Amino acid sequence: MRHPVDSDHLEEDGKPEFAVNEWKTKPSDRFVLKWIKINLSARITPRLIGLQWLRPWMITLSSTIIGVFAGIVFALGLGWAAGFIAAFAQVLDGVDGQFSRLTGTQSKAGAFLDSVLDRYFDVALMTGLVIYLIRLPQGLPVPLLLMLAFLAVSGSSLISYTTARAESLGLSIGKPTLASKGTRTSVIVICAWTSFFWQAAPLLSLIYLAVHPNIVVLRRIFLAYEHSDQ
Repeated sequence: MRHPVDSDHLEEDGKPEFAVNEWKTKPSDRFVLKWIKINLSARITPRLIGLQWLRPWMITLSSTIIGVFAGIVFALGLGWAAGFIAAFAQVLDGVDGQFSRLTGTQSKAGAFLDSVLDRYFDVALMTGLVIYLIRLPQGLPVPLLLMLAFLAVSGSSLISYTTARAESLGLSIGKPTLASKGTRTSVIVICAWTSFFWQAAPLLSLIYLAVHPNIVVLRRIFLAYEHSDQ
């Protein structure tokens, strides 16, 4: 049985910001992702509370399907359109958690599903990005693009993996970074929008994905050894 929380009442009570935003974000949300959830996702979630048939997993699955579709659109050469679709998928990705907290339907299985499906969203969007770049008339050589793609997919996946693995081992790998999914997707979205004016703009996002996440992963490896008891 659901026990919805009146989010408007929370704000009218004049509670501090952390209480007002309690249902909007998780403690692990940082920077860009936190902003997206508070300012965008939270505008959608309260409107869904009255739908008794709706479940968090449905929102999670819908977000992933839309994200994968964004990757397909990207691969077809419509970078700017893919950017708008991916942006909506990213906003919707924050709704499932908010919905589950407001309706009291949180579960470990739901959190696990969300993390797993996020990887499909990530890989689909990056695959579409790479295919888009390969199809450019005067783009980089395909071997170089494939190397950047390998680094981008590996680094992005390892951000989540190293976080989860360090937690399970009790290792300290530093504070959350700007290499999170929210930032990575936002960089792709912005560059995709920019492709309307400059066709090769998405290349900048691929370079970012190939460099920044891998730097973070390497830093985490050094921190793990530094704080290890071995």
